[in-house]
Amino acid sequence: MGFFDFLTEEIAIDLGTANTLVIHNDKVVVDSPSIVARDRVTGKIIAAGKEAAMMQGKTHENIKTIRPLKDGVIADFDASEQMLTRFIKEIPALKRKIFTPALRMVICIPSGITEVEMRAVKESAERVNGKEVYLIHEPMAAAIGIGVDIMQPKGNMIVDIGGGTTEIAVIALGGIVCDKSVKIAGDVFTNDIVYYMRTQHNLYVGERTAEKIKIQIGAATEDLEVPPEDMSVQGRDLLTGKPKQVEISYREIAKALDKSILRIEDAVMETLSQTPPELAADIYNTGVYLAGGGSMLRGLDKRLSQKTELPVYIAEDPLRAVVRGTGITLKNISKFKSVLIK
Repeated sequence: MGFFDFLTEEIAIDLGTANTLVIHNDKVVVDSPSIVARDRVTGKIIAAGKEAAMMQGKTHENIKTIRPLKDGVIADFDASEQMLTRFIKEIPALKRKIFTPALRMVICIPSGITEVEMRAVKESAERVNGKEVYLIHEPMAAAIGIGVDIMQPKGNMIVDIGGGTTEIAVIALGGIVCDKSVKIAGDVFTNDIVYYMRTQHNLYVGERTAEKIKIQIGAATEDLEVPPEDMSVQGRDLLTGKPKQVEISYREIAKALDKSILRIEDAVMETLSQTPPELAADIYNTGVYLAGGGSMLRGLDKRLSQKTELPVYIAEDPLRAVVRGTGITLKNISKFKSVLIK
């Protein structure tokens, strides 16, 4: 351990479309929405994370809320960099340092990402003082975070439903054998709900409200064993322009989300159909693992299980499976050398 190592801090980042999580010293130190608020006049970022999320849909013309990541990749380079800088500065252990330490980072990226997008992530990391930057594919990180031994000559299937993309991968011997990335995930579910409320109830609701509906009563199937209670939703009546309230049940949301979930099912089936037979035999025994926030949709595991006729398991803390896996690779960089992209 040289003097340089003494000055180096290690962090693992799950740069997500909806949420960004950062692990430092085995602890999740940042768990914030991936959103920033920018002052249109000065161009300065005035808030990031939770603070900016509170402003979403409630700003005046001088403030704009931006989600720097779209479909799991950086859409606004400058905003994402500033957001990262802010999040890193929020890490309690780094706040106390007199000068910014050099950072060794592992960042996870969607599996369907292009070389150019990969370079954008790396450059962002280097600008926030990343001296050694490693990238890892999301389904791989999710598998490690769930506790799957990825180095075994055994097939495991991971379905990671995030905010911007759903990543489906079959993993064996520390590599991705076949994968599919579809741009249907949490954000699309939210938009489905906005559209449904508009067409079925003449009620215009914002993104934040739709997100709330999704979390509170969202479902993937109309026959749940333990159904959530109906929910009152407030929004604007499209006919009169007045604020109004309607009651909705989980069954309606299941209807609203049906088409999008069908597309995820199709993607899962397609990935299974491309899986080599020996690995397919393994998956028949091990089942399918779900991770990411989208996997918390009520009844989704059951629905996928009926479709694939395989056992489906949800990771214990699905929102953090990916960042946990990223953190584990950070601690054992030499062990996971083959999985990381330098």
